[in-house]
Amino acid sequence: MAGTKEIKRRIKSVKNTKKITKAMELVAASKMKRAVSSTLASRLYAGYSWEILTSIANSTQEITHPLFVQREVKNVLLVLITSNRGLCGAYNAQVTKKVLALLKTSDVNLNNAKIDFVTVGKKGDTAMRRIGKNIIATFTELPDNINLNDVVPISKFVVDQYKENKYDKILIAYTDFVSALSQKPNIKQILPISKEQIKELVEEIEVEPLSEDRGSTSIQRGKTDYTFEGDQEALIGSLAEKLSRMQIYQMLLESNASEQSSRMVAMKNASEAAGEMIDDLTLAFNKARQASITQEISEISAGMASVS
Repeated sequence: MAGTKEIKRRIKSVKNTKKITKAMELVAASKMKRAVSSTLASRLYAGYSWEILTSIANSTQEITHPLFVQREVKNVLLVLITSNRGLCGAYNAQVTKKVLALLKTSDVNLNNAKIDFVTVGKKGDTAMRRIGKNIIATFTELPDNINLNDVVPISKFVVDQYKENKYDKILIAYTDFVSALSQKPNIKQILPISKEQIKELVEEIEVEPLSEDRGSTSIQRGKTDYTFEGDQEALIGSLAEKLSRMQIYQMLLESNASEQSSRMVAMKNASEAAGEMIDDLTLAFNKARQASITQEISEISAGMASVS
């Protein structure tokens, strides 16, 4: 009976684990629904706003704002977005692997530049510290349902680092949400604002000055005119900072939706695996109990035969 007791103990343990993973699956599904809704709602605005910004950057030659200035790449700042908790499948491993692949090829792609890190999430911070990378800032207190105000400390820190010429290029490693079953790790250049880093967004643009007394500039892109009244430099600078912040916000939304969907799938797989394990243990328990009953019947029969 010792064998059956041990199996019953294991069955009870696996059932308790299954209850936990099932609860985590339901919680992750609820969070994923909200995260995906927020991500999809802002994705179109983020795409069009970035297109406008890159259009301006590549068509207005006289812009001297620091966020548009292309410099020789000697120092690079990479913002790594991961989760604070585990149990989310390959979510953290995929984006970390993407960063490690970049580090291996940085001698070619980044002209042997020095790469420092800003980590968003405890998992990325732990991974980078383990391999001895220099982390200048860590952000781990973001809520599950982030809003644009939550992104201000991160975006301000990153933009200030570039404006102060401490870094010549800002990259962000995050995870694009494709579907509940698919998430794609990605590394995107956020600063300096450049056409080359944006996929198929901008075509050739003509710049046409308006009347000199108004001090305005009109930028023609296809059928769209962008017109600046007054201080063009100040307006473009303010626009660049706000839209750069929006891009970081969108990347955090994408990463959050990817994390929750990855966790939901991982917990669903864990629950199914626990169910299969319970079935196997139940079968083993029944076999052990049957063997025990058969042995007891045999012993009783043998005893009766010896008495008679």
